[in-house]
Amino acid sequence: MVMRNMAVALLALACVGAQSVLAPVAMAQAKKEPFTVERSWKLQRIGAPTVSRDGRTIIAPVTRYAMGEDKAYSDLWLWSADGSGQRAFTTAAASDGSPVISPDGKHVAFTSQRADDKAPQLYVMPLGGGEARRLTKLATGVQSPKWFDDGKRLAFVSRVFADLPLAEQGKRLDERRDRKMTGMVWDAGPVTAWDQYLDERQFHVFSVAFDAAANGELPPIRPLTQPSGYQLPRGAVQGTATHFAVSPDGRELAFVADADPAINRSNNDVFVVAIEADGSGGKQARNLTASNPAGDGSPLYSPDGRHLSFVQQRIRGFYADKGRLMLFDRKAGTTRELFKDWDRSAAGLVWAADSRRLYGAIDDAGTVRVYELPLEGAPRKVTAERSHGSLAIADDGRLFGLRESFIEPPTLVRIDAKTGASTKLSTINDALLAATDLGTYESVTYKGANGADIQMWVNYPPGFDKSKKYPFFMLIHGGPHNAITDGMAFRWNAQVFASWGYVTAWPNFHGSSGFGQAFADSINPEWAEQPYQDVIKAAEWFQAQPWIDRDRMVAGGGSYGGYLTTVLLGREHPFKALVAHAAVYNLYSQYAADFSAETPRFGGFWEKGNREVLERNSPHLAAANFKTPTLVVHGQTDLRVPVNHGLELYHTLLNRGVPTRLLYYPNENHWVLKPQNSVFWYQQVKAWFDQHNPPKP
Repeated sequence: MVMRNMAVALLALACVGAQSVLAPVAMAQAKKEPFTVERSWKLQRIGAPTVSRDGRTIIAPVTRYAMGEDKAYSDLWLWSADGSGQRAFTTAAASDGSPVISPDGKHVAFTSQRADDKAPQLYVMPLGGGEARRLTKLATGVQSPKWFDDGKRLAFVSRVFADLPLAEQGKRLDERRDRKMTGMVWDAGPVTAWDQYLDERQFHVFSVAFDAAANGELPPIRPLTQPSGYQLPRGAVQGTATHFAVSPDGRELAFVADADPAINRSNNDVFVVAIEADGSGGKQARNLTASNPAGDGSPLYSPDGRHLSFVQQRIRGFYADKGRLMLFDRKAGTTRELFKDWDRSAAGLVWAADSRRLYGAIDDAGTVRVYELPLEGAPRKVTAERSHGSLAIADDGRLFGLRESFIEPPTLVRIDAKTGASTKLSTINDALLAATDLGTYESVTYKGANGADIQMWVNYPPGFDKSKKYPFFMLIHGGPHNAITDGMAFRWNAQVFASWGYVTAWPNFHGSSGFGQAFADSINPEWAEQPYQDVIKAAEWFQAQPWIDRDRMVAGGGSYGGYLTTVLLGREHPFKALVAHAAVYNLYSQYAADFSAETPRFGGFWEKGNREVLERNSPHLAAANFKTPTLVVHGQTDLRVPVNHGLELYHTLLNRGVPTRLLYYPNENHWVLKPQNSVFWYQQVKAWFDQHNPPKP
């Protein structure tokens, strides 16, 4: 079965304003530029929005990139909910982020590193305009600000040395920076997280008073989690905003902390602790989820204060386990699961003002869709086409969020919660997109391993003509439990590859998220076989299409996608060249990965039966079969898949006499994030394909 969802018209709807009927005609006559990687970096990227309670004003960070400087700059932008205007709200020569509008709608709190700030600090600025006022001066910086409901305090997170007063944090940081001895010592995990070695600093929640009439002196900062002896998850280096919440009456804090004292495993639970009158946290924290051996997180108080929602998983060591929406009744002291039979994970949640429902941005069969999640009743799908996320909600029930697709970058929209219709508010990328020659895309379903239906996104070059033949690029996603959803990725961008003339495909093979618990867990612990079959059967589907040049097919992926690419390398496949980025190549040496400090779900490789599983699934053991030209890419600071994997693969290919090239970044992690490095990545991939998958003479 093939489900057609051609997106030719979407770009016009997204990019052409209704004010002029002549603009589309003029733009159609003008020559459009291809969507090159350089052009993709000219797009301004909108971050998660915040909305005033009256629903009239939305603020979001907007990041632009200066390619020559190899830098990013973020300002806050303001939109009117009725679509009447947009403008830059901050213009300081600093990067501003994490905006939150005060409950009375008069101020905006945000983080920024300005003037003599050594780390991002908390600032507050009148919504009507004026000077930003700094509320903190912490050497350890500030992240994830949230207003108390009365508008008199803000909560935030800082990563601190728990044994030192806040005023002495900077001295220790300076001493460690300047000292000659650089040794670090651990007695327990985790040692690393993504691209950082973790020292003894801890993520803690603090509060700070806000008085709009204050004379500018810094107010005192109070600890909220430190007195309890618990800390937020140590590995939360990519963000802490979902790890805590303040009750509407300002008298209780809910937060996530590891409750397991073991040195080789963790169990994140949801705790609550009282907030004292001076803004400090109490010493006695209560664990609400002690009976669950797996992870609990994302606490949120209902606006009326009656309930605390959170997300619970039940299988320890399985990060893609179904996220169940749980509801703790604060009055009755009871907890219940909502939607036990719903085969999707709760995520991206916000409470409606009536406290009778939540809304979520749900990974749903290849698209992130908004769902209404009532306390009584069944989940209801709100949006259908294109992905919608980063939700914000006003007191009158109006929803706002970011809409995106393969040909539309994240765009601020107003969402009708009844019909799912979305109204575009941001136009900052319209001129660039209108002058860009983008292709089309569709969703295809084909039969994969064991005859199962596999959903796949197919992107076509501009001016795609079925009477012609095109080279093909199989894109293999990472995770493995992270589906590719309808959205604009700035790494591995299918439309950039389409500008080279390639048809591309992202198959959501067995193990992908968003297709139910059984599908996600179907590849554990046998990582290789079913996804390999799914990729091969996808390739066969394309080989059968008259518009594909079956002699010019290539493949590649990153992380688990790199793993599956190296699985292909050792097995039969139809691809002329491969790209293995941050590839998990050797399952034995993957014990150096950041998450490997914890006991694996299925036990260590030394346990009975596990060696055989590893040897069936580790790509390095099939090296005798390697023969396909392979570009190997790795970053030095990647601690999720350490750089040894890239070097092992590259050296093996050299020794086997297989054409290969190593692209190494000393200053990149699991991803290539710097603008100039990104451009070079695409250039190297294209050059590799031009060399090993050239057009027929």
